[in-house]
Amino acid sequence: MISASEFRNGVTFEMDGYVFQIIEFLHVKPGKGAAFVRTKIRNIITGGVIDKTFRPSEKFEKAHIDRKNMQYSYNDGDLYYFMDMETFELMPINADQVGDTLKFVKENMEVKILIHNGKVFGMEAPTFVELKITETEPGIKGDTATNVTKPATLETGAIIQVPIFVNEGDMIRVDTRTSEYMERC
Repeated sequence: MISASEFRNGVTFEMDGYVFQIIEFLHVKPGKGAAFVRTKIRNIITGGVIDKTFRPSEKFEKAHIDRKNMQYSYNDGDLYYFMDMETFELMPINADQVGDTLKFVKENMEVKILIHNGKVFGMEAPTFVELKITETEPGIKGDTATNVTKPATLETGAIIQVPIFVNEGDMIRVDTRTSEYMERC
């Protein structure tokens, strides 16, 4: 059992016969009245996202999620193929099941596939990845007085904001949880 006061991002729990994963949470303690937990939760089967408020004392059954290490091989249309690192079998997964996480994953990179009751519902990329910048505008000289950023396209096709001193062809480290530039490699 897990209480609403123990909610954190990524926690999965069962409610009303469905399994939900917490996307965002906020513990609120107003000056007057009882505390509550405001959340944004995603149904892992349907993918629907809802906003819900809980009392901190509410308890839910914790959902058991299997995390399996797999290697991203290639994609073919809407299917993405991942290789099981133990059996070397390829598993096709639909684009809607991998979601937005794949924008920082390149071929042969190891990821964690999330499974509940034998059904794949998501994917976790490594926390930090090193990717090459394929396209960005050159920095303007003298524009270093403030924290100026510019858009850059990575080798996976993702677009993130980077400092102006970063150039095309540079290898950078990206935080996949926040889609933020960390440093040059």
